[in-house]
Amino acid sequence: MKLQKFSSILALALVISLTGCSNSPAKSSDTKDTAVSADPAETTASDTANADTAEDTTTDSNTQYPITIKHAFGETVIESKPKRIATISWGNQDVPLALGIVPAGVSTANYGVTDDSGLLPWTAEKFTELGEENPVLFKDTDGLNYEAISDVKPDVILAAYSGITKEEYDLLSQIAPVVAYPTAPWETFWRDQILNDSEGMGMKAEGEALVGDLEQLITDKTSAYPQIKGKSAAFFYFNPSDLGKFYVYLPTDPRAAYLTDLGMTVPESVTKLADGAESFAVELSAENVDILQDVDIIVAYGDDSLLKALQADALVGTLPAVKRGSIALIEDGTPLAASGTPSALSIPATIDEYLSIIGEAADKVK
Repeated sequence: MKLQKFSSILALALVISLTGCSNSPAKSSDTKDTAVSADPAETTASDTANADTAEDTTTDSNTQYPITIKHAFGETVIESKPKRIATISWGNQDVPLALGIVPAGVSTANYGVTDDSGLLPWTAEKFTELGEENPVLFKDTDGLNYEAISDVKPDVILAAYSGITKEEYDLLSQIAPVVAYPTAPWETFWRDQILNDSEGMGMKAEGEALVGDLEQLITDKTSAYPQIKGKSAAFFYFNPSDLGKFYVYLPTDPRAAYLTDLGMTVPESVTKLADGAESFAVELSAENVDILQDVDIIVAYGDDSLLKALQADALVGTLPAVKRGSIALIEDGTPLAASGTPSALSIPATIDEYLSIIGEAADKVK
């Protein structure tokens, strides 16, 4: 069986996997974060308003300083309540926004944006709701822009879901305390992203309450789709022009983990693939597709043309899920595709559409 760890040559093309939800697999844990920086941020007068908003509202009466947050690079100590909050990478900006805080600067969304705003729709909507019409964006898809981040004078930098390296973490820490990922790059689930980022803001209790609200929302929404519950599901990435290999996201990837939040189960075959894996996705040769016979529902980026290509393929077309068409196709490059890696704001914004598509796939499972 051909099973390989992702190589760094996929990094840029798979940026979204890295930044949250790309149309391609993902890069290995040792590749550089490509979703954070290039051009200087457009610092505006709104910075002052951002600071005032944060100062007036980031108060958790139970927070005692200093705060110490443990993460993959050690510990970060935050001496006093942050007033100016910067976020980098994927989805971290949605945490302060969901808690009513306008960040001083955020990374430009590099996938799923269908206008020239540089923001996913739920993020843009929340900025507007909070009175910020011109947020500061770090145009950072080619690497961290330390100058732009420094220019917004942050008191804390939120990066709980990211792929920053130790070197990048050290450089960022010279600007402000950094909330890095807990264990591994690009493997922070939405709950932990909220909990770690909110703690870094001095709003741990509010973050816990937000997690509880989202969990209740998921429970309420999934109750309308009983056909989904208990079905085995896995998130795949296929290249229609080369079906000789494909990628399977492992349970450590937020996309795959979200499927279990929605009531589905991890196929035993995928659990076995994850054993000893060094990244959050694996490459599998189509010659070994038979090991995935137990997958009830396949979730993948694509449209009906992908389904036709899969069903016509001599190897992939033998999978029961492909034969019966129990494939939840998420149109590539759309906000919905971006929401496959969930965040505090994307979950309520897209869960209805996401469940509808998966529900149709589940209806085809006999």
